[in-house]
Amino acid sequence: MVQTIPDDPRPREPIHRLIEPVQRFLRVEAASGVLLLVCTVAALVLANSAASEWYLGLWHTKVGFVFGDFALKLSVQHWINDGLMAIFFFVVGLEVKREMVLGELRDVRRAALPVAAALGGMIVPALFYLALQGGTVAARGWGIPMATDIAFVVGCMAVLGPRVPRILRVMLLSLAIVDDIGAILVIAIGYTESLNLTALALACVGLGVVWGLGRLGVRSFGIYVILGVLVWFGFLESGVHATIAGVLLGLLTPARSYLGEAGVSRLLRRADETLHGGSWVNMHHRSDAVRGFTDSVREVISPLEYLEGTLHPWTGFVIMPIFALANAGVPFTVTDFGEPVAIAVMVGLVVGKPVGILLMSFLAVKLFTKSLPEGLTWPALLGGGFLSGIGFTMALFIAGLALSGPALQTAKVGVLGASLIAAVIGVSVLVAVLPKPAR
Repeated sequence: MVQTIPDDPRPREPIHRLIEPVQRFLRVEAASGVLLLVCTVAALVLANSAASEWYLGLWHTKVGFVFGDFALKLSVQHWINDGLMAIFFFVVGLEVKREMVLGELRDVRRAALPVAAALGGMIVPALFYLALQGGTVAARGWGIPMATDIAFVVGCMAVLGPRVPRILRVMLLSLAIVDDIGAILVIAIGYTESLNLTALALACVGLGVVWGLGRLGVRSFGIYVILGVLVWFGFLESGVHATIAGVLLGLLTPARSYLGEAGVSRLLRRADETLHGGSWVNMHHRSDAVRGFTDSVREVISPLEYLEGTLHPWTGFVIMPIFALANAGVPFTVTDFGEPVAIAVMVGLVVGKPVGILLMSFLAVKLFTKSLPEGLTWPALLGGGFLSGIGFTMALFIAGLALSGPALQTAKVGVLGASLIAAVIGVSVLVAVLPKPAR
């Protein structure tokens, strides 16, 4: 949730009346999920309209550049799935590190329940899928029902407002973080077919340089952006999916601020002395002073917090909607929901997710925590388990890696159908079991 600074000294301008509605929109937790839903519906409508051939062909248009003898040309969809989604996965890496260093996953006892629930929510759906598709060419899609789309989950909880207890929100968010870690491992290990060891070694060297510069205290974002692009290209050429570069770079981002409380106090004192000590009026290069203070103020928060706050709106409101437009457009008929691959995906997400989450949560409570956290009940966790069956973004992403042709099309239909069913059941269960808010 974005918060404004109290007693903001900046004067109000006409532009503020225009941007305040946008800012309020960004503050709504469900906003990115709503936009994602709109783009999904738009993609489905266009893919099943008279404009279908043009719309689907648009994403297969080759785009790239040539430099001497070197040429890099990929389809628009490829640039989105390997390029833009690398930024999405970078933010995922930041969120994972934040939770491991500062959040719910830093304490082993507190992390036991969401970790166990996430493992159950990944393993059981994959087993359900393999039970229905094992031995077929579509068996490679076992990773599709393992993932949870947190944007839609948060959107569904936001519909219920204050009825959803905070502990359930924290539980599902922590579960989704662990789920993302599992999905990353699935992509890196399960869907890497061949390796270019030279390119992979160069990418690893780039990661080592990033780590070393961080240890030396180098704070220039420009340097890290250049190195990040080189690391991304190394993974792209290596055969390991390029989005893994984003995750690893996110995990390498420092989670501690450069300036402590004493440093912040000195900075504010210097700024006050500069502005009120008479030197400000006679200063010839005031822009340099302002830039220096701006750079210093940025060091009050950690690079991880700064980048997550800066990039999260871009991933939620730009990258994920573009991904949906490029990947959710599936021409389909009602009979496609009865195809074996679609059924396997739907069973994995709608049935496997809640079963796995409840089963492993029960074992975690019996073996480690001895009880559910205060405010969390088993019926509420059941509703959250169904909501976790909303796979969408990551499920579509893995489907594109695992399958092709008709199997890919029906797998996408299964993901879309399962996500809708899981959302309806999850919200219905939570409406039934959660107490109504006091009037």
